[in-house]
Amino acid sequence: AAQAGYPGAARAAGSALARNPVPLLIPCHRVVRADGGLGGYLAGLSWKRRLLALEGVLL
Repeated sequence: AAQAGYPGAARAAGSALARNPVPLLIPCHRVVRADGGLGGYLAGLSWKRRLLALEGVLL
């Protein structure tokens, strides 16, 4: 949200991404919580971890 110019809209951005119908085209798996936690993912946290690992993200 902050990078889009709306620093106070993190909850709105998260809500929109939670309803993402094409998660591989709009990479919502890259969104993490403010505290660095994984948060949720439509396909489950195991898939989120796999996708992030494929992108080289260290968890």
